[in-house]
Amino acid sequence: MRLTRPRRGTGAPRPSRRPTRASVLEAVRGAQTRVRRAWDRPLTAYYLIMGGSLLILVLGLVMVYSASQIKALQSGLAPSYFFRKQLFAAALGGVLLLLAVRMPIKLHRAFAYPLLAVSVFLMCLVQVPGIGVAVGGNQNWISFGGPFMLQPSEFGKLALVLWGADLLARKQDKRLLGQWKHLLVPLVPAAAILLGLIMLGGDMGTAIILTAILFGLLWLAGAPTRLFGGVLAFAVAIGVLLIKTSANRMSRLACIGATEPGHNDQCWQAVHGIYALANGGWFGSGLGASMEKWGELPEPHTDFIFAITGEELGLAGTLSVLVLFAALGYAGIRVAGRTEDHFVRYAAGGVTTWITAQAVVNIGAVLGLLPIAGVPLPLFSYGGSALLPTMFAIGLLIAFARAEPSARAALAMRQPALWKKLARVRRKTMRRRVKKRPSGER
Repeated sequence: MRLTRPRRGTGAPRPSRRPTRASVLEAVRGAQTRVRRAWDRPLTAYYLIMGGSLLILVLGLVMVYSASQIKALQSGLAPSYFFRKQLFAAALGGVLLLLAVRMPIKLHRAFAYPLLAVSVFLMCLVQVPGIGVAVGGNQNWISFGGPFMLQPSEFGKLALVLWGADLLARKQDKRLLGQWKHLLVPLVPAAAILLGLIMLGGDMGTAIILTAILFGLLWLAGAPTRLFGGVLAFAVAIGVLLIKTSANRMSRLACIGATEPGHNDQCWQAVHGIYALANGGWFGSGLGASMEKWGELPEPHTDFIFAITGEELGLAGTLSVLVLFAALGYAGIRVAGRTEDHFVRYAAGGVTTWITAQAVVNIGAVLGLLPIAGVPLPLFSYGGSALLPTMFAIGLLIAFARAEPSARAALAMRQPALWKKLARVRRKTMRRRVKKRPSGER
């Protein structure tokens, strides 16, 4: 019997393959539910902080190597000179990160006071002739001879976070934060001392980040809107005064949104940062193929490494960096919002404010949306003085994320399962080795 295909238009109608509106909405709701469940898992913040910071660090090392080769050759150094120094700082920072993860919270709180005292002492030494060194017009470095230099103000950020968190937590336990004097004193005077020492060296970029940390701590402490607005207005007035009295800062302010270098090339760096991003396109010119790092763009491996990233990796690379910082910021906010420990809340919020504010200031300057403040991109730009305290702060966030009751229970359940899996793999490996042996060797 011969089978023939039915003629077109005859037979049972085929079901339509076009998705209906109801099926699309159902698929979207299902995806939203899966994403919400994934975000609500106990270890989500832990994995985001650890994975996000590690990816930023590794990508930063790659870009430091790519962006600093020409700068090193122009200085008569080996092409990998800056990369090797950054890699050494990253290894040392990894030790500090593990130390921060393993330290108990009580030890962190006790460590805050000597760290603050040492930071203030070193920031005072910066102003001593013969000890302090000026870099880029700012007197904020201490030279230890040769290429080894230290910027104490970077450790001042960590000191303010830990000390301020411990201070506010103790006052919170005693129910004193409802009074203005206990909310402001001695937190604001101590921050003002740090800011004054930083501004003596002319480093307004670091002062902005320190001010952001102070505001973040006050916000977490529940400062009233009037008080918060008053402190903010005072800080803005001081900032405007400092900008008005400095020709260098006024020129930086005038370069916002600039498309031409301007008079005496005062906007050269800002404009060439935009050129670098524009040359990158969607997927970049390729790793190591940047043209702006050949002497056109100043500080390609420090303050403007994000511009080189955009030129070599394109929009895809810069968006990846932004997503990683956004994930890190979200995880820090989640840790601060879910804990019942007052010190953990203030410390996690302070660290998150520090890293996100510094990333916004750096990237905003590269994009021409903010004045060039001279602050590095956290975990990404070249500079050991900035990398070491930042990695210790990341270790704090990891420790706080692990300390959540639900996260601690999830980790406790996974450890036995991990050991069982490793034992199973080991038994299978031993069986394969026995089977591969000749019969005479058994």
